[in-house]
Amino acid sequence: MPILSIESSCDETACAVLENGRALLASVVASQMDIHARYGGVFPEVASRQHVLSIVPVVEQALAEAKISLQDVDAIAATRGPGLAGSLVVGLNAAKGLALGSGKPLIGVNHLEGHLYAAWLHPASEQNPPPPPQFPLMALLVSGGHTEIDLMTGHLTYQRLGATLDDAAGEAFDKVARMLGLPYPGGPLVEKAAESGDPRAFVFKRPKTDGRWDFSFSGLKTAVLYAVRDLEKAGKPIPVSDLAASFQATVVDALIAKTVDAAREHGVKEILLAGGVSANGPLRQAFLQLQNDGFTVHIPRLAYCTDNAAMIAAAGWFRHQAGERAALDVDVLPTWPLS
Repeated sequence: MPILSIESSCDETACAVLENGRALLASVVASQMDIHARYGGVFPEVASRQHVLSIVPVVEQALAEAKISLQDVDAIAATRGPGLAGSLVVGLNAAKGLALGSGKPLIGVNHLEGHLYAAWLHPASEQNPPPPPQFPLMALLVSGGHTEIDLMTGHLTYQRLGATLDDAAGEAFDKVARMLGLPYPGGPLVEKAAESGDPRAFVFKRPKTDGRWDFSFSGLKTAVLYAVRDLEKAGKPIPVSDLAASFQATVVDALIAKTVDAAREHGVKEILLAGGVSANGPLRQAFLQLQNDGFTVHIPRLAYCTDNAAMIAAAGWFRHQAGERAALDVDVLPTWPLS
């Protein structure tokens, strides 16, 4: 039961073909990173225009790599939100056109849900794929725009237990990168700079919140800013690597602590880490170490952590199995929450 999917929520134009909710036949991503680097971030109007140029070639390449035609797929899935409105419109309208022309059902998928279902993916050529996540599980979703803890008791069911009250983790990484003079994309460059730094060089307190499983990274970001200003006032060089390592360690500590606390409170033994920030090496290693404490940890492969259409296909497959269908007049939802 192959599903073709389209993702265009931000600055990646992507298409994938997936079988049986897990086996990936093709995944094509056209990145705009080099285009937006000159602006220091994603320029929405430029992103949507580039999606228009890339969408047809990306779909054609995915079908060719999967060695199937549009008539061979059972449904068309596409990201409906959240994301940039102009970008979402391009991908969703392309999916509508494919659904209308082929007579296949259309499925609208939440981008955040797609990130979670990236943990189900594996290449179709893989002989012995790892077992899929089992319910109940505690999911930590960390990206540039979202940071939240969700309890999943079954497929497509989410109970949000905590979320960021200000900056998302990925957003904090990008802002700290600018403070440290690192170019776009900031998050990966903070991680790279931290490799040669001392995570104990600066003591940044773990952010406190009123909500037990909520997050706050604004204060941590400000603490880094004050540290940089103090060094500049004293005429001292900025130890970029040490600041990056100390900041990163504090973020990882906060994410780990609250996720484990929520899992233990709800008696959950399976933990899922997903979202663009789940590509961060120290964060992945910290979560994998939880297996020593009796948890089963699921983290998507690096290729499926950042925005891609394969994850949209996985979520779309389960929604297709649940009998969900979208009308051709369905609209985008730029601020669509997961739960």
